[in-house]
Amino acid sequence: MRGAALICTLACGGLSGYIAAMDMRAPSGLPFRKMHGAGNDFVIIDARASAAPVTAALARAIGDRHRGVGFDQLAEIHAHPRADAEIRFRNADGSRAGACGNATRCVASLLMAETGRDRLHLITARGDLWAEARDGAIWVNMGPPLMEAADIPLAPGADPIRLPLPGNPVAVGMGNPHCVFFVADAAAEDVAARGAAVEHDPLFPEATNVEFASLIGPDHLRLRVWERGTGVTLACGSGACATAVAAHLRGLTGRRVRIRADGGDLSVDWRDDGVWLTGPVAHVFDGVLTPGIMACA
Repeated sequence: MRGAALICTLACGGLSGYIAAMDMRAPSGLPFRKMHGAGNDFVIIDARASAAPVTAALARAIGDRHRGVGFDQLAEIHAHPRADAEIRFRNADGSRAGACGNATRCVASLLMAETGRDRLHLITARGDLWAEARDGAIWVNMGPPLMEAADIPLAPGADPIRLPLPGNPVAVGMGNPHCVFFVADAAAEDVAARGAAVEHDPLFPEATNVEFASLIGPDHLRLRVWERGTGVTLACGSGACATAVAAHLRGLTGRRVRIRADGGDLSVDWRDDGVWLTGPVAHVFDGVLTPGIMACA
């Protein structure tokens, strides 16, 4: 733990306390927040208060679950001249991610608590997104689905609705590419093996997230996920959106769908103005990245 010592404030249920790793003195380094949405976990860094850049190398060091903090995605909050904030994402391997629905909801919950507002304008690589608080839940509009091969992106000539892969999957872009397989029993799929095999298929010039979904009731899907640049995750917000779109296009569901992921339940509502996503948001702990781990940058 020498390079990744953390000083954290831990909150879980009604239990709170302080955990000091290596050094009980006042911390100096980069503050962060650990959150998750349905088990899809994130390190969130408020870059509005820090000039320290999060490089690919630093993201990999923070994302290491044994020597760092661990996350599915890292989200940086930046100031933006025409929005409430800009959010930039990295995967656990340090690569950039264009979209992350559950992390966007987590960031929106923080900014709503900070500003006292229930509607936010956010900027991501996906474009302009809107987040709203409704009936105690945080919803985010992930934008319209991308269905043209060049926009997803796919190899030229590929048909997004019926990809030439065993299992007849559907490709959907949500600011990042998704390949959705409909299977008899998602819980029985070897997600690690099949997801890894499809992630870098030549059909996907920028690699892809891979989803395995099965219908378990009217407008109710069971979902398991392999995330590009990360691996198996307990949930995926953009993946839930892509899966709901694909299920409707295949005639399996309506446009409002419940998703049961490994880590919890999400809801997706494909409206005329975009694909809206909601689900649980949890703040796990706050911490400070010490100079030792920052040296990885």
